Formats: sequence, structure tokens, C-alpha cells
Amino acid sequence: MTGTRRETVRRILRFLLAAIYFVAGVVHLRSPAPFLAITPEWVPYPQTVIAFTGLCEIAGAIGLLTTRFRWWAGVMLAVYAVCVFPANIRHAIDNIAVGGKTLGLWYHVPRLLFQPVIVWWALFAGNVIDWPWRRRRV
Repeated sequence: MTGTRRETVRRILRFLLAAIYFVAGVVHLRSPAPFLAITPEWVPYPQTVIAFTGLCEIAGAIGLLTTRFRWWAGVMLAVYAVCVFPANIRHAIDNIAVGGKTLGLWYHVPRLLFQPVIVWWALFAGNVIDWPWRRRRV
């Protein structure tokens, strides 16, 4: 992939990821109940943690859209995706009802398998990595 094409893909993915994280952050703040339901019991002060994660998502989304903070936003959103993975695992294993409905394996398996892609996406969108499109040096 040429450098120009790679940067176009990166820009599109950056805006898409920023939009997703911004919306998710707002939802965390406005409707924390579903997130509280899947938060592991060992997490202290779950309401505060859910609000904090919402603010982190919004800050990360905004950071991705800036030149100055883009790299850090990419790194921190990747770390964030790793940190919330236990809640996703608990949601799948315990089949926790959210909004009165349980989600089956059709949701949980792809969601869990997509988590590494989200980590990569944040790093790529934040200009932290170029993989897999990095040009080989001879």
C-alpha cells in the first residue's frame, strides 16, 4: 500500500474510531446501568469507574482528532481496550442480561475476538504503528 493510500485509510479509520469512542463515552455517562451490570465485582467504586471510563473515551476520541495528542490518545485507547476486556469476558461467561435481554454466542464470540483488532485500530489511528502496511527495508 502506498504511503498516500495508507494515510487515507488511517484518516478514515481515525475518524470512525473517534466517533465510536465519543458516542460510547456519552452512553457511559448518560446510561451507566448496562456497563455497571457487566463490571466485575472486584472493581472498586463501579459507578465512579464507569463515569471515568466514559470521560476517558471522550478524551481519547478528541485526542485522536488533534495532531498534538494523537499518539498519546492512540496508546491510551489501546490500553483502555485491554483494561475493559475483563468486563467483556464476564459479560460473555455469565451471559448477563443488559436491558432485560441476554446476548448469545453470536454476539459474544465475535465481540471477544474483535478486541485485539480494537487495540490495533487505536494504535494505527494514533500513528503509533504502521503494521501491516509498513514498507520493508532491504
